[in-house]
Amino acid sequence: IPTFRGKAGYWRNFDAAKLATPEAFERDPKLVWEWYSERRQRVSNARPNAGHEAIAKLARQADDFLLVTQNVDDLHARAGLASRAMVQIHGNIFVTRCSRCDFRRDCDHDHEDVLPRCPECAALMRPGVVWFGERLPLSELQRVENYLDRGACDLVIVAGTTAAFGYIVDWALRASGNGGELLEVNPEETPISQFATQLVREPAAIALPRIVDAIVS
Repeated sequence: IPTFRGKAGYWRNFDAAKLATPEAFERDPKLVWEWYSERRQRVSNARPNAGHEAIAKLARQADDFLLVTQNVDDLHARAGLASRAMVQIHGNIFVTRCSRCDFRRDCDHDHEDVLPRCPECAALMRPGVVWFGERLPLSELQRVENYLDRGACDLVIVAGTTAAFGYIVDWALRASGNGGELLEVNPEETPISQFATQLVREPAAIALPRIVDAIVS
C-alpha cells in the first residue's frame, strides 16, 4: 500500500483537498475510490491512542456525555466509546453510501468493488464522508442541536481541532453557556482560545489522560 505523505508515496502527487470533493468524484470516481481505499487501510492499521482511551473513560464515568468529532475514522469506537455517545459530524469513512438515494452500508474490505454500485438504484456508491463544499448531515446536526437544547454543560473540552469552521466555535460556546468551564487542548492557538476558561497547550493524546484522571478521581 503506497504511503500518502511519504516522499516516495504515490499520493504525494495529489492534493487531498482536491480529491475530497464532489467534483473530483464526478470527474474521476476510480481515483477518488482508490484514495479512500488506501485511507481505510491506513485507519484499519492504526490503533486508538491514549487520548481516545481517555475520552471513552470519561464517557463511562460522566452522568451525561456527548462527543462531537470531525474525525471520520473508527478509533473512538475501537477505544470503547458507544455510538450513542458520539456524533461524527463529518461522516464515517467505513460507511459506503449511494451518491443518489439514501441507501448506505458498512464497507466490506474483502468484497468492496473498485467502483461499487447501489443495489437499489444502480448509481455509483461513494464514501460516507462529508466532502469540501457539502453540507453537514442533517441527522447528525439534529443530534447535536437536541443535546444543546437540553441546557449548558458543566464542562466542555475542545481538543485537537483547528476550529476553522464557525459551527465548532458556536457549539462550544453554546454548550458551555453561562458559567460552564470551556477547556481547550491544543498546542496552537485557535478561534476557541479567546473564549476558553483554561488552555492546555499540549497534544490531546498527552493532555487528555491527565485531565480525565483529574476529573474522575
